[in-house]
Amino acid sequence: MTAAADTPILLAAGGTGGHVFPAEALAAELLRRGHRVGLVTDTRGKGFGQSLPELPLYRIPAGTPSGRSFMGKLFSVVEIAQGVLAALSLLALTRPTAVVGFGGYPSLPLLLAARLKKIPILIHEQNAVLGRVNRLVAKRAARIATSFPATHFLPAQAAVTVTGNPVRPAILTAADVPYTAPEQTLRLLVMGGSQGARVLSDVVPAALAQLPAEMKRRLRVQQQCRPEDLERVRAAYATAGIAAETAGFFSDVADRLAAAHLVVSRSGASSTAEIAVVGRPSLLVPYAHATDDHQTANAQALAQAGGAQVIAQDKFTVERVAAAFADLLGDTAQLADMAAHARSVGRPLATQALADLVERAVAEQRNPQPQPAAAKDQSQSANPSVKRTAA
Repeated sequence: MTAAADTPILLAAGGTGGHVFPAEALAAELLRRGHRVGLVTDTRGKGFGQSLPELPLYRIPAGTPSGRSFMGKLFSVVEIAQGVLAALSLLALTRPTAVVGFGGYPSLPLLLAARLKKIPILIHEQNAVLGRVNRLVAKRAARIATSFPATHFLPAQAAVTVTGNPVRPAILTAADVPYTAPEQTLRLLVMGGSQGARVLSDVVPAALAQLPAEMKRRLRVQQQCRPEDLERVRAAYATAGIAAETAGFFSDVADRLAAAHLVVSRSGASSTAEIAVVGRPSLLVPYAHATDDHQTANAQALAQAGGAQVIAQDKFTVERVAAAFADLLGDTAQLADMAAHARSVGRPLATQALADLVERAVAEQRNPQPQPAAAKDQSQSANPSVKRTAA
C-alpha cells in the first residue's frame, strides 16, 4: 500500500472507447499499486467502469456543445455548469489527491471543478492533436501525458510527458509474436473500427480484384464490414476468386493482427497504438470528418516513422489502392522493414508510464520542491516551448 492510498485519485472519461479504455487501464494499474481510485463520467455515459465493477462510479451532468444549434449550445453550457456544481460536491465528499481527465466532454465538469478547488489535474491525450476539452484545461494542468512525441495544440510551457496510449492485454500478448515476412500466403487484415468503414468495403475488394491472378491466389483476406455491406463484400471477393472471411465484428482482433502481413485500417488513436505495439505494416485511411483531422495526424506520425503508408479518403480510389497493394504485397522486404519501424515507435508500457506520471504528480503536490530552470527539458517537439520528457 502506497502513502498516497488514503485518499482517492479520480479518473474522468466517457464518450467513445478511445477515451474510456485508457482510463480503465490506468485505473487497474493504480489499483494494483495500492491506490484508491474513483471513476467519473456523465449521466448518459455507458460502458465506463464495466471491467472494474469493484470501483465506485460517479455520474455528473455534462453537455456537448459541438455540432449543435445555438439553443443546443446554450443548453449544453447550462448542463456543464450543473456538472461543475455536482463535481464540486463530489470533490468535497471524496477529497481526491489528483484528478485525471481523458478528453471528451464528460470529463470537463470534474476538471473545471478540480481547478477551482486547486486540486492537481492531469490530462491524457490519445491522439496526435490535443482534443478540444483537453485544450480548454491544458494550460492549468499539472501534467500532460501524450501518446505521440509531436502533438499539435499543446500550450507554451506545458509540462509534457510522452507515455504512449495504453493498449489491451490481448494486444500486449500479440506483441510477443514476431513479424514473419510472407512466403506463399499473403494475409491481409482490413479493419474499419468496431462497425467497419464503408469506403473500405467499396474500394478494397475491387482493388484486390485488379491484382495479378497469381497474387490473388495467395491472398487470405479478413475484413470487418458494416452489417449492411457484408453480402456485397462477400460476393465481390467470391467473384474475384479471392479467399476472404468477412464479419461485422472480430472478437479476436489481437490474434488476427499478430498473424497479418499487412493491415488496412482507419487511424484512430487505439488502432494506431495497437498496430505499432504489435509491429505490423499498415495502409492507413484517416476518417475524413474526424475532429480537427486528428486521424490524419495519427497516421502521419506512424508513416513518418516508416511503419505505414497513408492514403487520404478522397484519394482512396480503386486504381490508387490497387497500385499500393501491388507495391506492398509484391515486396516482402519492404513489408518486413515497415513492421520493424512500426514496432520501434510502439509503447507497450504506456499504462505503467502513465501511472508513474500520476504518482509523481501526487508526490510533488504533497512535497513541492521547485526545480531550477536549467533542469527543464526543452527537447524539440511540435511546440518548441513545451517541456517534454519521455516516460
